[in-house]
Amino acid sequence: MASVSTYLNFMGDTEAAFSLYGRAFGSTMRGLQRMGEIPDGPELSDEEKMKVMHVELDILGGHTLMATDMLESMGHQLRIGNNVTVSLQFDSREQADATYAILSENSTEATGMSEMFWGYWGVCLDQFGVRWMFNVSS
Repeated sequence: MASVSTYLNFMGDTEAAFSLYGRAFGSTMRGLQRMGEIPDGPELSDEEKMKVMHVELDILGGHTLMATDMLESMGHQLRIGNNVTVSLQFDSREQADATYAILSENSTEATGMSEMFWGYWGVCLDQFGVRWMFNVSS
């Protein structure tokens, strides 16, 4: 089912942030995955393997916050423009591709749409500085 959520990036403190947000909204984290669980993932230190690859938290009115830890060893830097993303869950690749094509016009950053281990995925930073994530579950 199609949905929209908010995706947040942190520099290593996703779990602490989501513990606070969980207390604030009376909700429990779900879907916690660690960086060390990525199939055929990059070489990571033991500390980085424990960082959060993905987590979700339901807040108000059916809205879900999702998040990940960025890794400095992979060249990630947290900045305005990559700290908050509007995450779009589509029912089909065709819907995702059509929306991606429009929102990535004149974008300053775009990954293209590609197959990932969790599904079909892509990201772009549109011409107005808004970051969009596109997902179609496998």
